[in-house]
Amino acid sequence: MDINHKTSKICLVIHSLQAGGMERVMSELASYFAGKKSVETHLILYGINREIFYSVPDNIILHKPSFKFDNNKRFISTIRTVIYLRNSIKRIDPDSVLSFGEYWNNFVLLSMLGLKYPVYVSDRSQPDKSLGKVQDYLRKCLYPTAKGIILQTEKAKEIYLRNNKHSNIGVIGNPIREFAHLNYVSAKEKIVIMVGRLIKSKHQDILIEIFAKINKPDWKLMIVGYDHLKQQNMERLKKLARDLKVGDRVIFTGKHDHVEELYQKSSIFAFTSSSEGFPNVIGEAMSAGLPVVAFDCVAGPSEMIKDGYNGFLVPLFDRSTFENKLSLLMDNEEVRAEQGANALKSIRDFTKEKICDSFHSFISNSNN
Repeated sequence: MDINHKTSKICLVIHSLQAGGMERVMSELASYFAGKKSVETHLILYGINREIFYSVPDNIILHKPSFKFDNNKRFISTIRTVIYLRNSIKRIDPDSVLSFGEYWNNFVLLSMLGLKYPVYVSDRSQPDKSLGKVQDYLRKCLYPTAKGIILQTEKAKEIYLRNNKHSNIGVIGNPIREFAHLNYVSAKEKIVIMVGRLIKSKHQDILIEIFAKINKPDWKLMIVGYDHLKQQNMERLKKLARDLKVGDRVIFTGKHDHVEELYQKSSIFAFTSSSEGFPNVIGEAMSAGLPVVAFDCVAGPSEMIKDGYNGFLVPLFDRSTFENKLSLLMDNEEVRAEQGANALKSIRDFTKEKICDSFHSFISNSNN
């Protein structure tokens, strides 16, 4: 689907394009808009770390502050960034501004107060998660000034509307990368894979403990991810695996640029996170034809996983059930194959084209 109208200017705003789920979605949107002749696309990176991990098309007009954010002069740097963001958007003169990030949206809306440009904010966090008193207060005050709010799940919308009001809320999931080129059968090994940053809310330690308890020596557990948020968890998790006598069967890859190759080798995707907005990695695993065992955290997994059809949804922190479902899949190749095929079918609702079309429609039609 294409939206036919005169050339429009869209300004995408995000703190950085470093490796991460939110950043990957923004890069997908940038690529999508860059392919439209009817759209002039600008991208502003304004955060402390303006790293670009994901590729940006050549015809995207990229904007970054010329100054570094000095943490030793945090207040001054913040004011400079507000002024930079405000002035940059005024110079661009866009038809729509799209901001990503639960913490960062407040900053963007604050910077844009009093300007005429319609700002759309996409909230990417676990919907019932407090961001702290200050951020929660700012969100309650500033989100009503947005032209529209984009949430990732129906559950997120339900939770948001319990305590807030807004007349223009859209529910749009994430575009899931398609791995149609993968060989889904011949390359499979007895590997359970989990992909996610090594932060406490992902609970890789729980997965290691469950894997050790299942005790199937011909299987390996592959943990893909890196230390983040100043949490030094890699060494702690490696020690846990050694202490549980599975150190030789738990593989830590660190950051990996070609995770699709790891999905291709693996047979099951396991996900023990307790806090999500919309977990891209579940969708990617399903797109690679893997059945999924995941905690039914708020929110996201239940939007993609149909229990018993393409994987298993497990009540949050129910280790016993998680162990049973994971063990069932490890023991039964036929069930793995059937659920993996179903996963591949069901994830097609989240193709890049469909999701990006939805974003484009929402931030364009809402201006009419």
